[in-house]
Amino acid sequence: MKLMKKLLFVFVLIFSHSVFAQTAKEIIDKNIELSGGLTNWKLLNSILLQGKVILGVKDEYPIKIYQQRPNLTKTVITIGGKDTAIEGYDGTKGYAMNYAANKVQEYPDYSPESFDNDFIDWENKGFEAKYLGKEKIGNIYCHKVELTKNVNKNIYYFDTKDYMLVKEVKKDETLLYSDYKKVGNLALPFRIESSSVKKDGDYVMLINRVDVNKVFPANTFKF
Repeated sequence: MKLMKKLLFVFVLIFSHSVFAQTAKEIIDKNIELSGGLTNWKLLNSILLQGKVILGVKDEYPIKIYQQRPNLTKTVITIGGKDTAIEGYDGTKGYAMNYAANKVQEYPDYSPESFDNDFIDWENKGFEAKYLGKEKIGNIYCHKVELTKNVNKNIYYFDTKDYMLVKEVKKDETLLYSDYKKVGNLALPFRIESSSVKKDGDYVMLINRVDVNKVFPANTFKF
């Protein structure tokens, strides 16, 4: 009798682990499928986000974010009617605004993010996925999935109804995604909130226009 209980306990552990691992993959696959499909995500070569960013309570600025494969990016805000680049990567070097010196400067250790999110081809990228159960974010019940690669560990929360990404927890930043809208074949969040422990880089970004696969001028990513 005791042996049967032990075997049953071991079986439950093994079965639970396999179901959790499978469920994590299924949730990620469902997110990709319902947000546009793997083919359409891979056909996305450039994107231009336009809207406004709110810093603190009253500071509000028009913002444009240019992104292009494989990792080119440039963020521009408008201050006093003048466009000012505050961060980006030109394919070789990374830049960011030094607010103390009030100028953009090169950062040798700047690490550009991949154009695709971590979900696309996550297995081929070397990530491991783990299902952590369900958790309520505000009024939304979410599937909780952890992606791990080496020492890097991010946690993602997917709406249990439509599988859209609701929350992303990184090492130094937490992001909330909402107000999803269709842009061509893709579903994209038009509201992004960022917060951190230090609170020095918190913002709310409200998108009002998205252009996909736009051909940018050659000097777009120059600083």
